[in-house]
Amino acid sequence: MSTQPGLVATDLRSSRVGPVTLHVRPGECLAITGPSGSGKSLLLRLLADLDPHTGRVTLDDTDAQSIPGHVWRERVAYFPAEPGWWSEQACDHVADTGAARTLLGSVGLSERMLSSKIHTLSTGERQRLALVRGLLHKPKVLLLDEPTSALDPDSTALVEQMLAGLKRDGTIFILVSHNAAQTRRFADRHFTLRDGRLEEGDAP
Repeated sequence: MSTQPGLVATDLRSSRVGPVTLHVRPGECLAITGPSGSGKSLLLRLLADLDPHTGRVTLDDTDAQSIPGHVWRERVAYFPAEPGWWSEQACDHVADTGAARTLLGSVGLSERMLSSKIHTLSTGERQRLALVRGLLHKPKVLLLDEPTSALDPDSTALVEQMLAGLKRDGTIFILVSHNAAQTRRFADRHFTLRDGRLEEGDAP
């Protein structure tokens, strides 16, 4: 059993991905690149325990299978490129609290957004609102799938600045991004996913 802090996957696999073994330490960002359809998003979903898999995933020696799924996903939060919504009202997803207002401001969103309907928001606004929604649970691991793909450069800079602060505080990141400049700025280690296997290499 691992005695090192961080996110550890051992022999993780599904029908399309794996086996994958990795260890990401607190305050570290691992970037994963690869062609479309190579399974990058699926790997993030496996780490978040959203899809069937074999193998073992632990966070600070807590096994994903030992706690309820929703508790695991609050600690190991998956942020897809296209977030899902269960209500048309933004406030049903993000309550109007001091913490929410602070996070909204840090990513360039107005507090007035909480009174909006989801369908009236731009793709970039929805992407940032979903990030705020997940961060309110104070996850220890962020699984980011193209987190700024719909953002302009100024908004991207705000999001990266906020995420960098979390990284300095020890949050673990796994970043999937086609933005080579972003992975060079943010990641400590770089992997490529090919044929379901991770290959470590230099920054793209």
